[in-house]
Amino acid sequence: MKYRSRHVRWIVLLSAVSVCALGCRPTTFLASAAISQSAQWPARGGAPGQWTFRGLDPRVPPRIRPGSYATATHSVHFVDAGNLGPHSYRFLWSEHNGIAYACRAGHLDMAHARKAADWTGYLAAVTLRNLEEDRDAFQFRGIEPSVYSVTLVFPPDWDRLEVADRERAARDVSRELGRYLSFTALTWHEILTWFGYRPRPHVSEFPSAFSWEDTYSNLLGVHAAGMALEDEDLPFSEAVTAAFARLIEELGGQPAEVAKRAAQSQRGRWYSKRWFSTVVHKRNFDVGLDDGFVTPCLVPGVDVCEGQVPLPLAVPTLEALARHGFSAHVQIEPRVWEQKKILAALADGGCPPAKRLDPAVHFPFLLRYCQRHADVVD
Repeated sequence: MKYRSRHVRWIVLLSAVSVCALGCRPTTFLASAAISQSAQWPARGGAPGQWTFRGLDPRVPPRIRPGSYATATHSVHFVDAGNLGPHSYRFLWSEHNGIAYACRAGHLDMAHARKAADWTGYLAAVTLRNLEEDRDAFQFRGIEPSVYSVTLVFPPDWDRLEVADRERAARDVSRELGRYLSFTALTWHEILTWFGYRPRPHVSEFPSAFSWEDTYSNLLGVHAAGMALEDEDLPFSEAVTAAFARLIEELGGQPAEVAKRAAQSQRGRWYSKRWFSTVVHKRNFDVGLDDGFVTPCLVPGVDVCEGQVPLPLAVPTLEALARHGFSAHVQIEPRVWEQKKILAALADGGCPPAKRLDPAVHFPFLLRYCQRHADVVD
């Protein structure tokens, strides 16, 4: 306890100094990231189990990574897509987070992408532990107070399989379910912020709800984690680093100055500045409900990307679990003050509200509601 108290005092002191040098947003990042997950502090809960993904522990949830707008405004940091630094599930100074640009992806919020990758890995590890212990139901919470309930149906011959075969199937199922749960939770976060949810009471996150780069950035992180979970040679963080490098190269990553110029070119169209706040006009409500893919928003007129076309990414589904005879049902209990607004929106769309929401049933109604009430810019 003495070490921990000393550690927190140093973080607070360093944060106070950072306020003067960097401003509030980087300070929040520094303090929350370091406090939320220090390598010296013990993980909570019991043993992680025998079936594991290298570098992941189901007892240790991901740390906080605040994102930023893809706007050329104060405190927004643009990064070189070809030099993002090593990924780290735990706090690491050498991570380069900020807004990148890729010719086939548009703007990318790398903090969002890394957060999505970590939640995918974490939820895959949680699923794997529950499968090892033959549990057919479990719950988890994300950043918000909402509770996610997962119900699993095992194949009828599960108990008759050899241990090695069960583990192999469980790892595949965990990878797929981790991807689905992560993308679902991140989409729910966008919905919540659209309806006014504020992690910090004094700061509205409505401008960032379904902003043009958010969903695709999230899905990119989910894909990177999916690739990393299949890599049996590297620990998770190193495998995610390699996966991001491969994906960004395929997407045509650009230097930081291109990302900044692209943002500057959309001032007054995709976003504007109003006093001390940023107003976002360009939203991307594509979460793959129509065709199973999310298509990114490319900034028009980026000369180095002339002729490039967007590269859609596939959204994860629960159908992949059937390969091993599994099925799953996911429900969300909102547990937020904005729940009444959300239920009213469902009723407005003709969908009977429920105490627990089924993403497959309720998300389409909520997305249509958000689109109808958005001032969308093409």
